[in-house]
Amino acid sequence: MTKVIDIKDESQVAKINRLACEAPYEVWLSTDTVMLDARSLLGLFSLIGKRARVVAEDDVNPRQFSRLVSEME
Repeated sequence: MTKVIDIKDESQVAKINRLACEAPYEVWLSTDTVMLDARSLLGLFSLIGKRARVVAEDDVNPRQFSRLVSEME
């Protein structure tokens, strides 16, 4: 399951990290060249100014995943 977001600034990175740490499943962020665990704050800073796909396993509830991604934006 994937959805695309634009990562604009440091405050959004902190928010993404916090939400990923609270999620009961693994959340990843992916670009064409890298895939990062969204719980890794240091890695997320490399994505500022880029478009990334939020990725979770297919068995995650789609409604929960959509809510999570909308909170990340």
